[in-house]
Amino acid sequence: MKNTRYFRWAGILMLALLMTACASTTPATSSNTPDPRDPYENYNRSMFRFNMAVDDNVIKPVATGYENYVPAMIRTAVGNFFGNIGDVWTAVNNYLQGKPKDGTTDVARVVFNSTFGIVGLIDVATPIGLPKHDEDFGQTLGVWGVHSGPYLILPFFGSSTVRDGIAKPVDLYADPLNQVDNVSARNVARVLRIIDDRADLLGSSALMEGAALDPYQFIRDAYLQRRESRVRDGASD
Repeated sequence: MKNTRYFRWAGILMLALLMTACASTTPATSSNTPDPRDPYENYNRSMFRFNMAVDDNVIKPVATGYENYVPAMIRTAVGNFFGNIGDVWTAVNNYLQGKPKDGTTDVARVVFNSTFGIVGLIDVATPIGLPKHDEDFGQTLGVWGVHSGPYLILPFFGSSTVRDGIAKPVDLYADPLNQVDNVSARNVARVLRIIDDRADLLGSSALMEGAALDPYQFIRDAYLQRRESRVRDGASD
């Protein structure tokens, strides 16, 4: 019942955001030639500025402190733990995409890392030849022919597309952390995962800020290219 309510409200929120984006189809004045992949650029740039403000004032400082004061060994263990949890949903999506070999590899990773890796704190699967994959429901829809649709920035979540935005509630609902009954422990775990993920991106974000004349365009183009590559598993046309 708890997860059903969560999924329903997440879906309502996502649909509201998509409706808001669809209402903002006027091309941005910052570009003389609007990008056909980004008809909601006005909305997206506003949301980009909002997300950057949240990141600059809250998430990035905390992540920086986390990287500076938490020993690397502990940060690695935290990343491994959340990576092990993520392998569960990755396995499901690989099976849904018709890739049983990869899905079975993901299941084996979870088994080995959860046991020999001490509940996932140590990644013992990769060194023994079980590669890590990264799949979500948006990629699954893409594999089955659902077009990505326009670029779309979601509040707090960042870069997405219409297809991936619609798929996001499914990913949120399927998050294994939802099975943690203790609300406080579940919320602490979610916050820690966000901080750990952001700490991993500190170096690349600094590079982007120094190299890009237009960070919004840089992130948009990089995201769309990488996303298409991930849907195709790195294959080209």
